[in-house]
Amino acid sequence: MHRRAFVHTAGAALGGLAALGPVACRAATPPAAVPRRLGVQLYTVRDVLPHDFVGVLEAVRRTGYEEVEFAGYHGRDPRVVRAVLDDLGLAAPAAHVGLDVLRGDLGAQIEAAQALGHRYLVVPWLDEAERPSLDGYRRVAGSLNEVGARLQEAGVQLAYHNHDFEFETFGGERSGYDVLLEETDPALVAMEMDLFWAVNGGQDPVAYFEQYPGRFPLFHVKDRAADGAMADVGAGAIDFARIFARAEQAGLRHAFVEHDDPGDPLGSIRASYAHLARLREP
Repeated sequence: MHRRAFVHTAGAALGGLAALGPVACRAATPPAAVPRRLGVQLYTVRDVLPHDFVGVLEAVRRTGYEEVEFAGYHGRDPRVVRAVLDDLGLAAPAAHVGLDVLRGDLGAQIEAAQALGHRYLVVPWLDEAERPSLDGYRRVAGSLNEVGARLQEAGVQLAYHNHDFEFETFGGERSGYDVLLEETDPALVAMEMDLFWAVNGGQDPVAYFEQYPGRFPLFHVKDRAADGAMADVGAGAIDFARIFARAEQAGLRHAFVEHDDPGDPLGSIRASYAHLARLREP
């Protein structure tokens, strides 16, 4: 199921390498800034999670992850989910919730966030109708500011997760992503930088960290193979050492491993964790 439909349904239940420049070249020196507490976006294991909810979360924890990011609760009461997380020693600092859901029933999302200890609610996708032009992105930015202000009153931070379509410039110099960064209030709207999709859109994540320091407290960590396919972390060509070396500049607080369509979901998160653990070894 596509992320857009998946997140919408879950929320409604609650109410070419050369073109990539330096990002494509793997560094030899491991960084010191790969977070000790790594997380996984549970969208990665969405095909197995509903069938053995506790067992899959146990496997996540055994792998070494200490945090999870939700993309729906699979019909479970957030209070029950919180009890499972507490028992396993997992934290859930963030969840993905569609913008239409946040506009429609924000109270239910706040209640769930508070029950689960989410610090961030993240808009994961924009429908095409929302983004026909830069003016469309300006309207979205205004909506994000409004929702962000309401969430802030409840002690929750709004964030926005990118794909690659945001980097379209509509024939000009500024992209939709530039508009979102420039026309949202940094106090109200944070950014979750999806490293794969940024690179797939021809962008250098580090350039954004330099231009907008502190705006990126959340990362989605996934790799990009030479043919452009999504890959487990370490199986592609993205230079994670270079990116994590700028974690402080980015404002990074939480890094979530993800693969949108893994052949072996649990194998994927294990392989990605192992690579990141090696990167942070002294």
